[in-house]
Amino acid sequence: MKNNIKKLRKEVGLRQEDLAEKLGVTRQTIIAIENDKYDPTLSLAFNLATFLGTTVDALFSPIND
Repeated sequence: MKNNIKKLRKEVGLRQEDLAEKLGVTRQTIIAIENDKYDPTLSLAFNLATFLGTTVDALFSPIND
């Protein structure tokens, strides 16, 4: 799954560590999600979208093969 987390995170001026702390996850989790290595739980996806001021649909998009 592709995402816009890195772009939006930088727009609000947060480091990966800052975002992880706000969401109660590890920095490694944020890195893995940003690098499309890990799909977050539905709960975390909603929390990410809410915190970054967007929707889950706008934050994530399926990979088209």
